[in-house]
Amino acid sequence: MIQNTAVIAIGGNSLIKDKDHQTVPDQHQAAGETAGHIASLIRQGWNVVITHGNGPQVGFILRRSELAYPRLHEVPLDVCGADTQGAIGYSLQQHLYNHFRRMGIKRNAVTLVTQVEINPTDPAFQNPSKPIGRFMDEETARRRAAEHGWNIVEDAGRGWRRVVPSPKPARIIEQDVIKQLIDLGIVVIAVGGGGVPVVADVEGNLRGVAAVIDKDFASALLASNIGADAFIISTGVEKVALNFGKPNQRWLDHLTVAQAKQYLAEGKHFAKGSMAPKIQACINFLENGGKRAIITNPENIERAVAGETGTHITSDE
Repeated sequence: MIQNTAVIAIGGNSLIKDKDHQTVPDQHQAAGETAGHIASLIRQGWNVVITHGNGPQVGFILRRSELAYPRLHEVPLDVCGADTQGAIGYSLQQHLYNHFRRMGIKRNAVTLVTQVEINPTDPAFQNPSKPIGRFMDEETARRRAAEHGWNIVEDAGRGWRRVVPSPKPARIIEQDVIKQLIDLGIVVIAVGGGGVPVVADVEGNLRGVAAVIDKDFASALLASNIGADAFIISTGVEKVALNFGKPNQRWLDHLTVAQAKQYLAEGKHFAKGSMAPKIQACINFLENGGKRAIITNPENIERAVAGETGTHITSDE
């Protein structure tokens, strides 16, 4: 009998382990290893929604598109997101099928291409800051910006890049479908890459936009809205640390929301591009009724859920 539901947000290391293993077969193998750890948790009776990042994969599609231009049209960013949801979902779905068969688990997995609505008045649209695509010289960047209406910035002396907004997720369009699938005992792969960003017009019709939604924020929103018992972020470290990588580094077994907020406010412990949004996503989940959030690496998901490792974040002491 299924008693608990977890949303597990898997990070880039679950698909690309290092710069020397970026091919599609490499990613497929890495996805299989992560899927095996998740399948072991499912065998214990957990129902699971798997979400995932897609930054490098979108980058690869954009690069292929740039190399093919102008012989072929460029792929819009929202379509890149949908493409990667399907491809990554396919890999995870296939591996789960094989792990379920090997473990004798009578479950099914399905991938749902997921749209996430964002607010067109989100301040992020006034300050696009998420770099995507390749580095360009200034002349090329300005020409491409004029051709396509891009925003461009100079990136720390390394060249010019296109930047897009990174707005907060407001509504997960397929949320009710995800909940229905969960209630049927189906493992769902959804909200890939934070979801395909869409906005609604005055009549409620949706259209895709060029933006990037943080996958941990979108995953936390989903976890809150479906009443998940646990929100698990799978990343590259077994536990969260204060002063990461420094001589006074200290691993954390447990944090309260108040402590997590304090460390975030200090601004020196959690990097803005990596651990900080994960901590904030956990806070969001807990402040919206969630019970517990866990941060750990793929190979320790089972042990972390059992309380043996990982960093556990809760609302109180």
